[in-house]
Amino acid sequence: MELSPQYDPKQTEDKIYKLWEESGFFNPDNLPGKRKKPFTIIMPPTNANGNLHAGHALVMTIEDIMTRYKRMRGFRALWLPGLDHAGFETQVVYEKKLEKEGRSRFKMTPEELYKEIWDFTEENKTNIKNQVKKMGSSCDWSREKFTLDEDIVKTVYATFEKLKKDGLIYKGKKIINWCPKHQTSLSDLETSDTEKVDKFYYLKYGPFTIATARPETKFGDKYVVMHPKDKRYKDYRDGQKIELEWINGPITATIIKDNVIDMDFGTGVMTITPWHDAVDFGIAERHNLEKEQIIDFYGRLLPIAGKFAGMKIAEARPLIIEKLQTKGLVEKVEENYKHITKTCYKCGTLIEPQIKEQWFLKMEPLAKPAIKAIKKGDVKFIPEHYKKIALHWLNNIIDWNISRQIVWGMTIPGDEEHQVFDTWFSSGQWPFATLRAGRKNDFKTFFPTDVMETGGDLIFFWVSRMIMFSLYNTKKVPFKTVYMHGLVLDAKGQKMSKSKGNVINPLDLIEKFGTDALRMGLVVGNTPGTSLPLDENKIRAYRNFANKIWNASRFVLGQIGNSKSETRNRKLTAKDKKHLAGFKKLAKEVTKQMDSYKFYIASEKIYHYFWHTFCDKIIEESKNTKNKASSQHLLLEILTGSLKLLHPFMPFITEEIYQQLPLKKKKGCIMIEEWPL
Repeated sequence: MELSPQYDPKQTEDKIYKLWEESGFFNPDNLPGKRKKPFTIIMPPTNANGNLHAGHALVMTIEDIMTRYKRMRGFRALWLPGLDHAGFETQVVYEKKLEKEGRSRFKMTPEELYKEIWDFTEENKTNIKNQVKKMGSSCDWSREKFTLDEDIVKTVYATFEKLKKDGLIYKGKKIINWCPKHQTSLSDLETSDTEKVDKFYYLKYGPFTIATARPETKFGDKYVVMHPKDKRYKDYRDGQKIELEWINGPITATIIKDNVIDMDFGTGVMTITPWHDAVDFGIAERHNLEKEQIIDFYGRLLPIAGKFAGMKIAEARPLIIEKLQTKGLVEKVEENYKHITKTCYKCGTLIEPQIKEQWFLKMEPLAKPAIKAIKKGDVKFIPEHYKKIALHWLNNIIDWNISRQIVWGMTIPGDEEHQVFDTWFSSGQWPFATLRAGRKNDFKTFFPTDVMETGGDLIFFWVSRMIMFSLYNTKKVPFKTVYMHGLVLDAKGQKMSKSKGNVINPLDLIEKFGTDALRMGLVVGNTPGTSLPLDENKIRAYRNFANKIWNASRFVLGQIGNSKSETRNRKLTAKDKKHLAGFKKLAKEVTKQMDSYKFYIASEKIYHYFWHTFCDKIIEESKNTKNKASSQHLLLEILTGSLKLLHPFMPFITEEIYQQLPLKKKKGCIMIEEWPL
């Protein structure tokens, strides 16, 4: 059978994917032979709020490479796909959609908003699923899960109740990160540290000088704090009262001595605003001091600010300083004060710390078993330095605010305010939740999973939390290996962003060059944990490689005709034996790299061998050989073996060619052929 003169991915890929789906081999229960050893990857659930981006394309490529390789090695390979409701992130995306339509969520009932977002995610789920298929992903769609599926919710609720019973969940009024724009609390991981340049004000506070970048918070300041060992203030005693003139008139302040004060910063004296600063809140808690709210949840000053009440911070700040100056209470102003501020990681709004009753999870008791397991080597990190990063965070962990004041998400059971869980609380249980929700023996068979492949930026958000939740819930680590990939950048090495106009849509590249070319472009030379510049020229080069594979296969098929390989004379010439030994050596080297997760090396080795050894040498030599039988056998043997080695990386073209090979014992699909060794 002849191959067509040219390879056209557009004519091939959908047809081949349909062949795979109809074969049933994505489902490990349908794989042929006695496959006792499982290999499991749980797909990081893609946010159901938009299209796949270049980062998703990398995830799908790497995880599919792993799965196809293990399937060919005789493992009972399961790659379980899923989608994430993505709580806050999805609601932010939907709010932007509402803004474009001239609508606001604040003019909708919670029920109306929830229903609209549900419909929005349902539409996106179908779209994303089709895009995942376009990447050639050989995942088991019969086991697909969504983070709001009833059985997943049931598992998350059971964990919540267990944590409550064990005294690890509590509700309390503590200081939290508050986004005034989105009207919700955020965990520390959901805030960005942003450098800001402000004025720094030195203000006279009775006999002291205090320094601040936020004079708008100072209306309620009635405690002045200093270090107990600061000799400059040895004459002041803890609890001493002093009378002084302040922003809106005379006040009585109280001296507080506390070891947290940095004697070398500023004047070594500070006033505190416990409602709007985490350090100040800690001081107030230790000394049982009053806490008073100065700024409301919308970022406006409250009546305590007198004539400034109702003003936004940016508007009020210069007017407050002006008033202090008229009272002679401004000592000096530093113009270019650089400092780090917390902002909302989604909208960039300045975080306003607030005291609010929230649900909290005690993290230290969960972190200790995770630290032990990581140190013991129960979880291997690729690259290895992520082990240190994870351990540092776990060793310095703080309690986690798990409640969010948004509509979209999983409602916290028994919460009168109808708050929802931080989305990472539910997705942190993803590996065991998906398998417990699956078929009868799935959890027993496929857990712990083998690999968790994800972005390095999720080491705290997700990876460490999955380890903690899994050990707490199942007494086992959720995965044996964590493979962390880096960011996919543009061709100039810049981070992709809509504002820069440099976002690369993987589907556009597939349309231009085919999926196999994109996959090779994403993996060759891409070392774990490092960022990858995605250059269209690189993808084009691998489209040329796909054409090379096609043309070489056409030549081989033309040489051997329709005779079956098993009936052909197997007596090889000495030279052909040497070539075959060279291929077997390559196969062993590639296998070694695959087992070490060095796909970036394995793919490049196969590429160079096929192009420069098989095409440039072996095929060229065959054109002048006198022993046609030996040459035919060698060509088909190496072509078949090369297609198998290439299959995890370039699944579509290898399957299309495999279907035309005159092999007597074909197994229906190349993806279940035995890996060459």
